[in-house]
Order: sequence, then C-alpha cells, then structure tokens
Amino acid sequence: MPAAYRRVLLKLSGEIFSGAEGGFGIDAGVVTSLATQVAGVQALGVQIAVVVGGGNIFRGAQASAMGMERARADALGQIGSDSRVQSAIWMQEVAEPFIRGRAIRHLEKGRIVIFGGGTGNPYFSTDTAASVRALEIGAEAILKGTHVDGVYDADPKKDPGARRFTELDYIEVLNRGLKVMDSTAISLCMDNSLPIIVFDLTADGNLQRVVMGEDVGTRVGMRRASV
Repeated sequence: MPAAYRRVLLKLSGEIFSGAEGGFGIDAGVVTSLATQVAGVQALGVQIAVVVGGGNIFRGAQASAMGMERARADALGQIGSDSRVQSAIWMQEVAEPFIRGRAIRHLEKGRIVIFGGGTGNPYFSTDTAASVRALEIGAEAILKGTHVDGVYDADPKKDPGARRFTELDYIEVLNRGLKVMDSTAISLCMDNSLPIIVFDLTADGNLQRVVMGEDVGTRVGMRRASV
C-alpha cells in the first residue's frame, strides 16, 4: 500500500525530547526513538523534513557520552540515515544555509532535511517557521508531533469531559483559540490549503500510520466532504 503523502514536514516541540510533557533536557532514548521513526518513514519512500521548536540538535560532551561522534552529533546518522541540517541563521561551521532549491534536491535524493534557526527573524515562532518551510519545499502536510493524541476542546488532564476533535477547519481553530499552532502559522496554512495533522508522536508507530493515511490524531484543514 503506497503512502498517502509524497513529502511532509514534521514539526516537533522542543519539550518532546525530554520524554515528558512540559519537561526539560534531552532523553537519549527519546532521541533514538524519534530518529528511528523518522528513518522508518523515509524508508517508505516519503520525503521528510523536520523543524524542531525551542532548540536544535545538540552537540558536545553529552552527545559523546551517548556514543555519538563529538564533532557532529547526529542521531539519524548513527542509525544509517542520510541527513542535512540547514539554518536560517548563518553558521557555516555546523550547518548549511537555508537554500530552497538545495533543500528540495536533498529531499529528492532521499535525505532527511532538518531546518534550524526558525525563520531567521524575530517575532516569528518555530510554528511559523514550520509553515513557511513546508510551503517553500512543497510539502503536502505538516505533521505536528506532540505528547497528546490530538486537539481537545479543553485540557483533558483537567477536564474528564474534554472532547477530542477528529477534524477541524482552520477558522474553527482561530475562532476557538485552540492551541494547535500560533495564528500566523494557521493563517499561512489556511491561505495555502496546507493541512496540519496533530498526533501523539510518543506512541510507537504513529508517525508511520499518519503518513500511510490512517485516521490518527486531529486533522486541521478544509473539511472533507462526507461520503
């Protein structure tokens, strides 16, 4: 069965690397698990780019203790996946500059591309950076990996009656003030009909299920016609 998407952008919250919602730091096991899931999707023939919120791929002594080469800590490289890091902020010693055509060529050659440095401008979140980069590379969807299994009308940890949405229109997200992505990112996706799928990335196999088109999490976009 072919994948539902040819090219996607995966948006990760920085806190997901801690292994606990609202946590801090980086859990080595979580990093390996995430890298394995991304590599598994790439092996299906899906072109995948990644934007990480709140930080970038870490380097140095902590990585060295995990068995990674200190000069170029790369969890994807450790498991045999070819990847490239492109940054909106010039730092040629550790990353390529973001160049749209080069990013697309990397994807077409089967490389995973990690976009760092946000948009390179103040006042714009990494949510907005994810939307911009997804549009620039022609991604067919933004996959927002979180600790929760979708978007709710209330905090499910505080309200046992909270209802999970399976599908939402962009305008509903904006009008309800739902915490999917910030309003600038949602508006960009709405103006360009780019769907957003919010799902629990900590559940093993969920990323693959999403790219295969299974109904996982909450889909934000133009409402699909009922059959």
